[in-house]
Amino acid sequence: MFSWVSKDARRRKEPELFRTVSEGLKQLYATKLLPLEEYYRFHDFHSPALEPADWENKPMVLLVGQYSTGKTTFIRHLIEQDFPGMRIGPEPTTDSFIAVMGGETEGVVPGNALVVDPRRPFRKLNSFGNAFLNRFMCAQLPNPVLDSISIIDTPGILSGEKQRISRGYDFAAVLEWFAERVDRIILLFDAHKLDISDEFSEVIKALKNHEDKIRVVLNKADQIETQQLMRVYGALMWSLGKIINTPEVVRVYIGSFWSQPLLIPENRKLFEAEEQDLFKDIQSLPRNAALRKLNDLIKRARLAKVHAYIISSLKKEMPNVFGKESRKKELVNNLGEIYLKIEREHQISPGDFPNLRKMQELLQSQDFSKFQLLKPKLLDAVDDMLANDIARLMVMVRQEESQMPTQAVKGGAFEGTMNGPFGHGYGEGAGEGIDDIEWVVGKDKPSYDEIFYTLSPVNGKITGANAKKEMVKSKLPNTVLGKIWKLADVDKDGFLDDEEFALANHLIKVKLEGHELPAELPPHLVPPSKRRHE
Repeated sequence: MFSWVSKDARRRKEPELFRTVSEGLKQLYATKLLPLEEYYRFHDFHSPALEPADWENKPMVLLVGQYSTGKTTFIRHLIEQDFPGMRIGPEPTTDSFIAVMGGETEGVVPGNALVVDPRRPFRKLNSFGNAFLNRFMCAQLPNPVLDSISIIDTPGILSGEKQRISRGYDFAAVLEWFAERVDRIILLFDAHKLDISDEFSEVIKALKNHEDKIRVVLNKADQIETQQLMRVYGALMWSLGKIINTPEVVRVYIGSFWSQPLLIPENRKLFEAEEQDLFKDIQSLPRNAALRKLNDLIKRARLAKVHAYIISSLKKEMPNVFGKESRKKELVNNLGEIYLKIEREHQISPGDFPNLRKMQELLQSQDFSKFQLLKPKLLDAVDDMLANDIARLMVMVRQEESQMPTQAVKGGAFEGTMNGPFGHGYGEGAGEGIDDIEWVVGKDKPSYDEIFYTLSPVNGKITGANAKKEMVKSKLPNTVLGKIWKLADVDKDGFLDDEEFALANHLIKVKLEGHELPAELPPHLVPPSKRRHE
């Protein structure tokens, strides 16, 4: 009896089975989220529908900045190769959006051809019209860096009188479209001109809701002295704080991102460390790409749900016959109150709602009679996706990551600092003396021996208690001293001989100089008398 009911219920309860995370994301979007978006005209208000290519494409890095901040040079520095359509100069040279992507042959694909290619994630850019498409191209070339990521170069943001000249398309809206789909947004600033123009300010505001993807680069920092650099850095943080309204401080990488000699080399170590940190961040993108897409799907689903509540509430308040236009104006003006009502009724966070002023502007041109009332079945499907399917995909993300632990960007500038004497930190800290024939601790051992023999050694060794009395004078925390003890007690007998004591003091010196301790004792630091046991 009622077998058809139980069969349908069983069908609903059966979990979706996916072979890969990208396949799962694509299927969930098409079957559960897209129907809600289409029913409530989500694409007319927010973002166009996602294509299959959006789920399958390589991680993308978007470069944004005022003209002559070094965006194109930054790409040239990363891939160590010229790319088609590349122009570099002090004036606004890059006047197009250039998607720098990997390909078997070198060449340029113009914008109009690019937006009809189903293999590329750019089809929905068609809506920005010919004025934009004539300023959009793909530069493809064989390059190891581009095997893992794609880079989007953008026109220099204008300042002063230049910004009053219309581009012919909505520049901020195009950047917002890219921001939703890329994995990393890099804002470049020139250490010599920190003024944030009106257009740049508008662009940064358009990137709101994507703060987790934003990194800031203070470029050309080798051209100013240390004292000036400190002032410039402070001024940049102050300017950004006024525009990016978040309590967290945005990460700023300081350096000179090109392959020319440093003009003022006194901050070389700082620039090397900052470049290494930025490179590590970019190199992690392929490994975290699936997680980023999953995160973006969740953000989109939450916005689509709120949008459905807004549209259905407006439809519910509209009269059936007379006074539609006046009622529409009234509802648009009182949209803030509708937001509060939805927030209370459905326990939705205020941060999930779209920008009030922008929503009011978009609603002005809409025909409210075409809006739909609430359809619980569509919302239930999205809720089920968020509650159950996403959790299963999270497990799959971790499994895929564990199967591909070495997935990272390779080639180009990323190879230059990987190995050899020019690797970051080579020959410094615990790595000091790595290529020396003599034991590096030996040069300071006489001074350490003087202390050692005041600590009452027995049979050439001092106890842990006596070693502790001397080691705590460094004022390092016990957790650090405990690690130093483990590294220095090479033969693990619970005592330190004169060589091991000298090694402990050397490691204390390494830590006090601001370097990290190694996880295991490097071969070049093993005391000479212990090497025969290794």
